[in-house]
Amino acid sequence: MQPIGNGWTSLDIIGQMRYQKCDTTSQNAIPLFQFHLFTTSFRLRKKPKKMKSPKVYVVFDRKHVASKKGTGKLEICVYFSRQVRKFITVGKATIYDWESKAQAADVLEKIEECNKILSVMEVFGEEMIPANFDSHYLRMEKKEKPEVQKKNMYNGTDLSMSFTGWVEKYIQSEDIRIGTRKHKQCVVDAIRRFGQLETLADLTTANIMAFDHWLRDGTRTDVTIYGYHKNVKCYTKQLRMADMIPYDPYNKVKIKRGKCKERQPLSEKELKKMRDAIFDGKMERVRDLFIFAAYTGLAFCDTQLFDFATMTEKVGKMFYINGERLKTGSTFFTPILQPAMEVLEKYSYQLPKISNQKANDYLHLIQEKLNINKNLTFHVARHSFATLALAHDVPIENVARMLGHQDVKTTQIYAKVLHSTIERHSIALSKSIL
Repeated sequence: MQPIGNGWTSLDIIGQMRYQKCDTTSQNAIPLFQFHLFTTSFRLRKKPKKMKSPKVYVVFDRKHVASKKGTGKLEICVYFSRQVRKFITVGKATIYDWESKAQAADVLEKIEECNKILSVMEVFGEEMIPANFDSHYLRMEKKEKPEVQKKNMYNGTDLSMSFTGWVEKYIQSEDIRIGTRKHKQCVVDAIRRFGQLETLADLTTANIMAFDHWLRDGTRTDVTIYGYHKNVKCYTKQLRMADMIPYDPYNKVKIKRGKCKERQPLSEKELKKMRDAIFDGKMERVRDLFIFAAYTGLAFCDTQLFDFATMTEKVGKMFYINGERLKTGSTFFTPILQPAMEVLEKYSYQLPKISNQKANDYLHLIQEKLNINKNLTFHVARHSFATLALAHDVPIENVARMLGHQDVKTTQIYAKVLHSTIERHSIALSKSIL
């Protein structure tokens, strides 16, 4: 039977017929495609297409979530046909490291296993469908399970244990302040969003470097990123000391602390401009709360816990706040300056309540309305108080006590020495020289 093009075979005769090509060497040559037919009924038959062999390859981020979540699934695809495919998840990766992870030994081993299954199915003449593939794959998984469990054990510790779960239990056992606990939980939440430090087995140097890269998305400062690593390093150190992991991944990683961004406190003129501005509703209450913090030095969380009756004492004609910081537990003793007293009197000594996020949202609106060319957040009020105090020659040690700082170095970060202060002191120094 000879093909005659376009996938069609030679004539399929439904009856008795002979088919003979012209042979120029034969004396009894007959013309090409001359047929001796005993019946003239015939039809053309299309040649059946040969089914393509299944393919096995790696795909990344099939559901397109890596751009939002930071990571996507790394999967092995067993391609049976355009409509029929099977996906086997082998891990998670970022857009930066998925190609290297696709070449990892365990992934290549899994691909080889899939190809072996397909070869077995072909030898036994099994239909190339996912159901038949699964029957072989599941049997292979059961055989390998004891070996996998052995690989995931270290010194009696199951390395498939949840890392974030262990961290949360560790945090619960610590005797720490509420503010510190919240901060540590933020780190845990970030680890979960990152998605590559899920188990103890994931605590590798490569994953720590990937975590560092993920943190540097432009939304965090170097100092903030250093703080995240400082917390995670504390947990990996505890795990290594307890001999629950083979090594501390931070032993080969060095994260630089970086430099703090220069603070942008409000000047006295800008504070006065804010005090004199007319607002209403929530914008007015947020402005008043900011002014109270700017003239007492309290952090946002401490303003929300402020109780005039139990936290103040009067010395002479001035009231002072004698309290304890929610974040660190350190004590502070700070004056309630006149603008702050006016806010308390306005609200009958009960400060407005609002979330930090909402307060910052309204402060951005205030910043825009007053044409203040600074990024206005509630924490700026605390920095403004420190700078205001230094500008009026309050010793930095006293400013540290007012803010509740245990180390003067922290106060040096908060407070900005103004040019006007240096100029005033320089004039006084110049006059005092003999």
